[in-house]
Amino acid sequence: MATTSRGGLVAPPLDLKMVSSKRAYVAPPTPLHVADFRWPRRRSCAVTCCGAAEKRKESARRVRVKATPRLPFPSHRSQRLSKQQNFYPRCTPRNSAPQSRDTPPKRDTGIASEKDWGINLLDERVSESGVNEDGSTWYRESREDLGENGYRCRWARMGGQSHDGASEWKETWWEKSDWSGYKELGAEKSGKNAEGDSWWETWQEVLYQDEWSNLARIRRSAEKQAKSGKENAGWYEKWWEKYDAKGWTEKGAHKYGRLNDQSWWEKWGEHYDGRGYVVKWTDKWAETKLGTRWGDKWEEKFFAGIGSRQGETWHVSPAGERWTRTWGEEHFGNGKVHKYGKSTTGESWDIVVEEETYYEAEAHYGWADVVGDSTQLLLIQPQEGPPGEYPTLDFDSSLPQTEDPPDTLPASPQ
Repeated sequence: MATTSRGGLVAPPLDLKMVSSKRAYVAPPTPLHVADFRWPRRRSCAVTCCGAAEKRKESARRVRVKATPRLPFPSHRSQRLSKQQNFYPRCTPRNSAPQSRDTPPKRDTGIASEKDWGINLLDERVSESGVNEDGSTWYRESREDLGENGYRCRWARMGGQSHDGASEWKETWWEKSDWSGYKELGAEKSGKNAEGDSWWETWQEVLYQDEWSNLARIRRSAEKQAKSGKENAGWYEKWWEKYDAKGWTEKGAHKYGRLNDQSWWEKWGEHYDGRGYVVKWTDKWAETKLGTRWGDKWEEKFFAGIGSRQGETWHVSPAGERWTRTWGEEHFGNGKVHKYGKSTTGESWDIVVEEETYYEAEAHYGWADVVGDSTQLLLIQPQEGPPGEYPTLDFDSSLPQTEDPPDTLPASPQ
């Protein structure tokens, strides 16, 4: 058996794929449709995460304290497929019927940008419908709602269905605001096609004032699900991102998928307090109807070059036979790293080595990035209000309120 970089031994032959010496990537049995049903990548962000802005700040985000070679914490940045762009129409001019949209969204797309959603609300009130040459029907409406404390909501909705009702779709866009400075931009899309595939997704981008610090914050979220009409297959994803002007950032996702006799889950989170303390964690597991289960999870906590990493990989056979390996690292900030671990096969290690420590002290996509990509949100115009009665959002003032990171890894069903 070969020795790993943690000082341990390679596990007995299992259905596991090791992607690095620091953590294991556990894959479910290969699905029938790999393109649509696979282990999701650990994280994904808007298309606009890529580009020169990140390259300019790359050196400022990296912290090296005589530590391990760079760990493979990839920040995958998914791109919207050109085919999918046809599923997201803009609000078209009057007397031009919207086209049918019968393509479900793709998996693992994360939180798309404003540009991807193409929200273009009409300034006028619209209510119209019609019938196309093939017998399919469509409708479109747009209006503005007003309420107390300066509440204003502009929204538009469109949709349609085939002549036999087998295929239908609906899309709604909105922007909300009030005198407190609250602004919200959002969309919701749903539909089904003749093959029986159905889907639903929603996206929101919110600007508000934190009650504790009076500091402006931006919150972005997305929720998506789809179900196959031909086989026992489907998936669900929930993503969220939170930012403020002092560098406080929180990101996370929950995902679930199934394909016939196999199911898999993934959860991950990141928390940056804006002053150098960072927590990251991932937990993923899978199972089959035959009773095979396996999973992998890890966590890291760092501040000023001092911190720890720990993780666990496990596998349970249909007969109930269990294998597990746990590992950990303590980084002291002086170039020394304590590595330890053990498994149920009897392997173990407990060593101290000289290594560099690498970790991300700041979010790879932070406050400046999200503000630059939230142009449409920031330009939302509330009703004109009485002067001096409502606060003005502060984009750069007192320290933000920090939230306690998780002390332990979330439990997985072993």
